[in-house]
Order: sequence, then structure tokens, then C-alpha cells
Amino acid sequence: MARTTYQDLLDAGVHFGHLTRKWDPKMSQYIFMERNGIHIIDLNKTLTKVEEAAAAIKQIVKSGRKVLFVATKKQAKDIVAEYAKGVNMPFITERWLGGMLTNFATVRKSIKKMSNIDKLTKDGTYSNLSKKERLMIQRERIKLETLLGGIADLNRLPAALFLIDVKKEHIAVSEALKLNIPTFAMVDTNSDPSNIDFPIPANDDATKSISLVTGIIIQAIVEGLEERKREKEDEAEKEAAVAKAKADAPEAAAPAADRAPAEAGKRARKVAVEADAAVADETPTAEKEEE
Repeated sequence: MARTTYQDLLDAGVHFGHLTRKWDPKMSQYIFMERNGIHIIDLNKTLTKVEEAAAAIKQIVKSGRKVLFVATKKQAKDIVAEYAKGVNMPFITERWLGGMLTNFATVRKSIKKMSNIDKLTKDGTYSNLSKKERLMIQRERIKLETLLGGIADLNRLPAALFLIDVKKEHIAVSEALKLNIPTFAMVDTNSDPSNIDFPIPANDDATKSISLVTGIIIQAIVEGLEERKREKEDEAEKEAAVAKAKADAPEAAAPAADRAPAEAGKRARKVAVEADAAVADETPTAEKEEE
């Protein structure tokens, strides 16, 4: 079943590109026509590309890995932050710090610093500091939360990036390229799609367009998470069944072991009776021969 329709894309204004004088020639394959000095995006290609991106991102999430959402432009930041929080995925919506991926160890130190400040507040150490020190720590905590709050739970590099406006987020794209991290992105007519693994030709300025495309990706992530959960439950059931079978096996073997000595005794008695019978049959014959 398709995740969206041509009409939905049309209603959201996904087809509106930039002015023709601002276009990137590498986007020509995704442009349908030019009208009133504006490029119109081919929605048939958008449909195909968004389905491909959703299917790929679903498999990534199904494997238990994280997708980092990046959207620092004001039209997109609130939408992306809300969607990402809903599926417990990391996000950057304020400013992309240079080296956030290529120098991830240093970024992790900053995140750890933020958690240490929280510990100070909880264990009472914070209240013992002077007013000036508390104010300085509080300001630093707010700054760290603003920049890194969305990736506080990200313990390792993300498996993929989803970006809004690759022209604005060019530093994130270049870092992902260096680390061979797959990129998914909304690409407008003024952007270069050649560095993106899964480009989605779409209007990246309108909130309706951003909300629709991001919502489709989030839907794919939800499907991936549900499938992963079901697979885990099935594995747990199989393991429980195997454990139960192993627990029942000794109980079934015990009666058989108990029967074994009794059956051996019966066989021994039978052999003894047959031997006595054979002796009894042979004795009269021997006596007759003597006479």
C-alpha cells in the first residue's frame, strides 16, 4: 500500500520549486516544467523516491539502529523535533556543530558534561555553590541542552541521516560522506542531489510539504520499530518453548530409567526358567541310556 498519493503531494505544495535562475542543473531529471519563472517538480518521481526512501529507512530501523534528523531552518525545526521525539530518534534543530559526526568522541564529552551538571543538581552539590557559580553552570546547561539536547541518548554514530534542505546542511552531508553514513533528504530545485543516497525531490521551504514528507518517513520508522518488536516477541516465545522442552525431557526420561531394571530382571528370570526346563528335559534321556 502506497504511503501517500499524488493528490496529497499536490495539496501540500510539494511540486513548487525555486526560481529558474536559482536552479541547480543536476536537478534537471526531477523537474517537470517551468511556469511563471518557477520550476515545477515532477511529482511522479517524488512518489517513487519517497517510497524508496521509506522502504530503506524502515529496514535500518528494523535492525535496531538510529536515524539522525537534521533540520536547522526555522520552517522545519519545530516539525522535525516533534516528529523525532515521537519515535525516540535523535535530532539536531538548532545548529550543526562542525565535527558532530567526524569528531563524535568530543561531542559525547559535551553530552556527558551536561549529564554531570544534572547530577550536581540532584545530589545537592549545586546548592552549596556560590550564586555566581550556579549562574554560570545554569547558563552552560541551557546552551548544551539547546545544541545537544536532541542527541543526549545517542551513544554511537547514527546509521543514517534524514535532512531538510541539503544546501543549508552541507556540512552534515560532507561529514556523512566521509564516514559512509547513508543520507536521506528533501532536495529542492536549487540543491545538488548527487551527494545524497536517497534524494526526495520536494519543496523544502513550505511547512505543509516538510510535514508531509517527514511524516511519511516517520510512518516508515514506526513500521520498522513494530516489526522489530514482533520479531523479538517471536524469538522470546521460541526460546521459552525450547527451555520448556528441555525441562520436560528429564521428567520423561526418568520413568524409562526406572523401568529398565525391572525389565532386565524379567529377562533374567525368563532365561533362568528356560535353562531349568532344558535341564529337566535332558535328565530322563540320560537315565534311560544308563539302563
